[in-house]
Amino acid sequence: MIGLTQIEAAAERIAGHVVRTPTVPSPGLSGLLGVPVTTKLELLQRTGSFKARGAVAKLLSLTPDERAAGVVAVSGGNHGIAVAVMSAALGVRATVVMPRTAPARSVATAGEAGALVRLTDGMDSAFALVDELRAEGLTLVHPYDDPQVVAGQGTVGLEFAEDAGELTDVLVSIGGGGLIAGIAAALRARRPGLRIWGVETEGAESMSQALAKGGPTPVRLSSIVTTLSAPSVSRLTYDHVAALVDEVLVVPDRDAVAGCVDLAEHGKLWTEPAAGCLLPAARRVVERVGDGARVGLVVCGGNATTADMAAWTDRFGLG
Repeated sequence: MIGLTQIEAAAERIAGHVVRTPTVPSPGLSGLLGVPVTTKLELLQRTGSFKARGAVAKLLSLTPDERAAGVVAVSGGNHGIAVAVMSAALGVRATVVMPRTAPARSVATAGEAGALVRLTDGMDSAFALVDELRAEGLTLVHPYDDPQVVAGQGTVGLEFAEDAGELTDVLVSIGGGGLIAGIAAALRARRPGLRIWGVETEGAESMSQALAKGGPTPVRLSSIVTTLSAPSVSRLTYDHVAALVDEVLVVPDRDAVAGCVDLAEHGKLWTEPAAGCLLPAARRVVERVGDGARVGLVVCGGNATTADMAAWTDRFGLG
């Protein structure tokens, strides 16, 4: 289990490489949900998502030989961008493996940052290619199955605990579980009375299925939310969620996209569906908890194009 000491050490190590993102009350979202809402704006982080934190935490832990050999990452989008950009900043050669379903902007951004981008037919084949590249000597920067990465993501929770006012419930999106594992470890240490809720989309339910079966298990992926589409969680992230998170909620893709629209209209935030899914989940939390809720939302990323959003809203009749 990742402890507060590890997260604090990660925060000190990465401080000169990442942004301490704003933690701000949202009058618009508070009015929409009917309870006070505070947002942690990781969409303003370097590379447009929280992923820069874990990526640079891992990169800074490499030995000189590992740095010289280079790194490899597998990603549905944001992790690949983060590894590409942060590797370039540190002078480390990076290869990023992505499925062809990854957003075109993410693929282009990783390549423009200087990474060698390799595309595969799906996430399973992406992970298989990564295994081959590791055998050739590259060091894996895993999106979530790495204590250094989880501690780096946990710095989000550390900042949220320090900067937010009174909260009762915090909602965090789940892909492979690295973000919520780190945040939960930090919040349980700093604000033990909080309820922590994970959020997934239908067709990207790796954590909720793992919790139902008692451990990590492969899942079939069908969600449009590629940045949450991990083929399975890891034992590391599962153990943290099982021990520290109150419940994992699952919302339909349509509701995640509708959440993006509401975040734009009421929160003045341009997000991606991995963050948009928090809003419909927050409505369910408020219904359960009641008027005394004081909600915190970790707005994890904003790497969606206007074309992406137009296509999603058209697909689900939200235009």
